[in-house]
Amino acid sequence: MSFHSKRVSMMFAALFVLVAGIAWQSAVADEFTHVISGVVKSVDKGTKTVVVKTADGTEHTIKYTDDTAVKGAKDAGKGVEKAGADAYLAGKEGTKVTVKYTEKGGEKTAVGIKDASKATAKAVSQ
Repeated sequence: MSFHSKRVSMMFAALFVLVAGIAWQSAVADEFTHVISGVVKSVDKGTKTVVVKTADGTEHTIKYTDDTAVKGAKDAGKGVEKAGADAYLAGKEGTKVTVKYTEKGGEKTAVGIKDASKATAKAVSQ
């Protein structure tokens, strides 16, 4: 009887390790960040989404939140950098940007938005 209970305990332990490993792998996969550079095609403040068109013509629809960091907004106007993505993206159609985002369940969410440098902007427009 003791041998049987040890065997069952070992099977449960192995199952637990397997399930924990799969869960960890899924969590880590969702945490990867991606970076794209392109031109802002449109901004929808209602749904808090921005469409960025990359050099290869692909359009990426990316959600942004109040926590989305904005860098390089110093020339956009006083206080915009601290105001967040809504204030920065207002009227930015045609602006070259770099967006860092995560993807979970097929939905892209911006972590940060940055004005593209001259070198990046040149590469995007070619």
